[in-house]
Amino acid sequence: MSDSRQVSMLGFAKDLPNICSLTGLLCAVFGIYFAIEGNFFAAVIGVLWAVLFDWYDGIIARKMKGRTKIQGEFGGQLDSMIDIVSFGILPAILLLSYGNYNIWFIPGAFIIVATSAIRLSYFNVFGLIDSKTYRGMPLDNNVLILAFLFLFESFFDHSTFSIIIYVILMLLSALNLSSIPTPKFGGKWVYVLDVYVLALTSIFAWIIWS
Repeated sequence: MSDSRQVSMLGFAKDLPNICSLTGLLCAVFGIYFAIEGNFFAAVIGVLWAVLFDWYDGIIARKMKGRTKIQGEFGGQLDSMIDIVSFGILPAILLLSYGNYNIWFIPGAFIIVATSAIRLSYFNVFGLIDSKTYRGMPLDNNVLILAFLFLFESFFDHSTFSIIIYVILMLLSALNLSSIPTPKFGGKWVYVLDVYVLALTSIFAWIIWS
């Protein structure tokens, strides 16, 4: 405990995995900004990169040598707080904004944020079922699926698509809080994520600038 008193809060921020986590938070903040502005494709790009940095902070932490237990615990708490912003608040604001801030979209936004808080609190207490299995679907999967849905946004009128993403996000929230065993993707799956994020970023950037 004496070590924890001697390290300033900003001292933890200089830890490389935490820098990666905070970069992901920056992407999420950009995503929130663009969602509020109604630039939904830019918001989706922001959340995609938030996922990517969320994966890489853990990879960096596991490969670093000499990290103390306290650094690891702080990093875990920081990652959890950022996940609420990236995978709870951001998609909730995106849903509200896409629904033109209609009052009927408020319950959905609340469910998304509440689900992220409950799931992350549960995970912080109980962790994984085993080293390769989550209980319920991880939150980052929600936004990866949401990003894929936006590829088909032009096939629907605005009001219809707002209902589609509303329903899908509610179903995903139910899966987040379920007891269904879900595999923990890691290892070479990060390369799949790299390709997915880069591909969708390119597509959405082309749509924005075309």
